[in-house]
Amino acid sequence: MTSRMYRPVRVVVASVIMTLAVAALAGCSFQEEEKVWEISGGIFGTTYHINVVLPQDDAKLKILAHGIRSELERVDNAMSTWKQDSELSMLNHKQDQSSWTALSAPLFEVISRAQDVSAFTGGAFDVTVGPVVNLWGFGPDARPKTTPPEEALADLLEVTGWEFLELDAETRSIRSKKPQYIDLSGIAKGYGVDVVARYLDTEGIQAYLVEIGGEVRTRGRKPDGAIWRLAVETPSEQARQVNKIVALDNRSMATSGDYRNYYESEGQRYSHTIDPDTGRPISHQLASVTVISDDCMTADALATAFNVMGFDRAMGLATRENIPAYFIVRGEAGFEVHSSPAFSSYIVQ
Repeated sequence: MTSRMYRPVRVVVASVIMTLAVAALAGCSFQEEEKVWEISGGIFGTTYHINVVLPQDDAKLKILAHGIRSELERVDNAMSTWKQDSELSMLNHKQDQSSWTALSAPLFEVISRAQDVSAFTGGAFDVTVGPVVNLWGFGPDARPKTTPPEEALADLLEVTGWEFLELDAETRSIRSKKPQYIDLSGIAKGYGVDVVARYLDTEGIQAYLVEIGGEVRTRGRKPDGAIWRLAVETPSEQARQVNKIVALDNRSMATSGDYRNYYESEGQRYSHTIDPDTGRPISHQLASVTVISDDCMTADALATAFNVMGFDRAMGLATRENIPAYFIVRGEAGFEVHSSPAFSSYIVQ
């Protein structure tokens, strides 16, 4: 997760024309019509777009824009591996991690959920794989000129593993049998979505769509009563193309794919998603997986884990556990799409 490329928060009117609804009741009172307003900016090296439904209220929109920004910066300051002074970076740089270290509530919550998903997916999701990610050039370290040597990968795989982390819920503390470098990039963005949603709830916003770097959470309906509709993209390095439209009612959705963040070296393509078992970038035919869940943090982590697992294993787990998941797989004649039984009811187009 990164804090680069910030943009000033700006409030954008999603509908240019603002009208007044005329009440044909006694007194002919006027009531402002609700509209969709967008608050956008940059965080985590990506962008956010928050749509809120409310009557025109410039003061309220400014409060929301400032509050959203503050909430996201708190997440970044706690969980960034690019900021040397973040809470996570300071934990990662502790030479002796065998004694208990107290964590802030947000950081403990995210690591706890990460551990749950790791256990659920048999280690396909592993936040301790950070050193391997860095070795392949997808972290804060410079990109290597050649692929990592086998010996270096083997050495790292011996000392990394989610099983080494121990958590104490009572004291919100963590320790590790061996020093670990934790990378939360596969879950923190989804958590940021959840944090913004919680903030909007406390501000009394009854309907919203929160999107950060493609991860989404919705609540309520649009002013016309319609459910929020979102696109699942066809994997493409060029122009964005819609593959499916889904309706999301008080749910979260996250997508993981290998078609944007990658590099090529000596004719070989290397995905940013690392398989914790092999220490290598994934190389199967699964191009993209989208997961729907109650909260975006879980959807984000599961999408990453399913992307690591590949289509067959991930579809089997999603089907058994009734998880809504949508898979786009590279086939001989082009992309093939598959959805778990639980996902089918969300598709509207």
